[in-house]
Amino acid sequence: MAQSLLSCDLCSEERVDDASGLDLSLSAMAYYPYPYLPILETTASTWFPTVSGESGSHKRLKRTASVPELALASVSFSHGQGLISRNSSTNSLNTFPGLQFRDHILTYAQKYLAAEAVEEVAAAIIGSENGKAEEDGSGDEMRLFHLLISCAEAVACRDKSYASVLLSKLRASALVFGSSFQRVASCFVQGLADRLALVHPLGAVRFIMPTIMNSVLDEKEEALRLVYEICPHIQFGHFVANATILEAFEGESFVHVVDLGMSLGLPHGHQWRHLIQSLASCSGQPPICLRITSVGLFVEQFQIIGDELKTYAQTLGINLEFSIIESNLENLKPEHIKHHDNEVLVVNSILQLHCVVKESRGALNSFLQIIHELSPKALVLVEQDSSHNGPFFLGRFMEALHYYSAIFDSLDAMLPKYDTRRAKIEQFFFAEEIKNIVSCEGPARVERHEKVDQWRRRMSRAGFQPTPIKMVAQAKQWLGNIKDGDGYTIVEEKGCLVLGWKSKPIVAASCWKC
Repeated sequence: MAQSLLSCDLCSEERVDDASGLDLSLSAMAYYPYPYLPILETTASTWFPTVSGESGSHKRLKRTASVPELALASVSFSHGQGLISRNSSTNSLNTFPGLQFRDHILTYAQKYLAAEAVEEVAAAIIGSENGKAEEDGSGDEMRLFHLLISCAEAVACRDKSYASVLLSKLRASALVFGSSFQRVASCFVQGLADRLALVHPLGAVRFIMPTIMNSVLDEKEEALRLVYEICPHIQFGHFVANATILEAFEGESFVHVVDLGMSLGLPHGHQWRHLIQSLASCSGQPPICLRITSVGLFVEQFQIIGDELKTYAQTLGINLEFSIIESNLENLKPEHIKHHDNEVLVVNSILQLHCVVKESRGALNSFLQIIHELSPKALVLVEQDSSHNGPFFLGRFMEALHYYSAIFDSLDAMLPKYDTRRAKIEQFFFAEEIKNIVSCEGPARVERHEKVDQWRRRMSRAGFQPTPIKMVAQAKQWLGNIKDGDGYTIVEEKGCLVLGWKSKPIVAASCWKC
């Protein structure tokens, strides 16, 4: 395979297509955020591992040198943020006579370190110790990993013919009912195919929203319900949010919760049933009135949930008022939220705010300003803890592959290979997120997950102050009661609680005040 992750004719200049946000230049690895990727080369070399067509185990990645690598003496590298800076053109060959032996040693040392880093990344993603082939077929999965990366690069470079060849090979290896890595690879193959179908090499890159049939919507709703029941991700957010809300409401008579997205539209309002039950059973006088305001566009669905909640609250002696604001978060206005002076307000956001993050960043800033003007006692923020909103496609691709490989690995530990529930969760929930990250750009890309450190910066700039969540012991006790929860971890990170799978962060919960 002659393609190289850091060498592409169409990607030779360090630039981004302004019209589409699709990078045509540096590969993902140049912006790969992991600390064990110390130094990377620009287009001056073609070290990227190729997938061997030979039989046998794939024990060491192949590396080939190219003549322009000699020009590396004129390139300066900075790996503090994974960025590469150029002091002069790498195309200049006038520097050859000035090269010293140590320059050649440095060049090959950099090549070796970078190739080793790719092996470590691949091994971490597919769960293979040191990238060595084992009897469980991880050698084939390593080759599948390299095929995926090569195909992603070809798609980024708009090389439709070569990418199509790679996609054909991937479809034969990325099995929907295969190993956990084969299953997650099948989702990325779908995303790459969708992106390639919308790429026009000689013109602008167009991205359109796919038409969603009612039958698919039904499958998505079923998949969401299964994710809630089987995976601890959403339940973790509800548990931490409710504990924080109860603390804010302690001793108060009039309390108000603004729920952004009505907890993803899950039927029956599970989060608020648990909150109502806790308010009714807690020591002391329960609040005189509990108000819940739902923000979102699914008015009919929210109204059904609200009616069920009011009936349930009455059985427990809680006076519940329920209202709906028909608006997406970007178009929310301060006057939409009816806030009384004598009530305590809490804002609840479960896996919602990442959809408001855009390239311009103005939408999220405007929304946070509206919330800040309401002066809530607490804003509970639960988000996927991963970097899927970088400016370069290949960087997002690598980060997403690492993130969702951990999730699919957890599903493999919880459900049998041929369980239909597992297939629905993978193909109608997580695959939809993956395809959006991989195939969409501009307004169509809504799955813009970011790390908790980035959210800290965003919230601080908007005027919010962090409120440490001090309930690690309770959260770990809760996790211990989750069925098939072995392998999941909960850690405290700078006042936030992070749910992870085998030390890989999955979901982070934080609390903020004005």
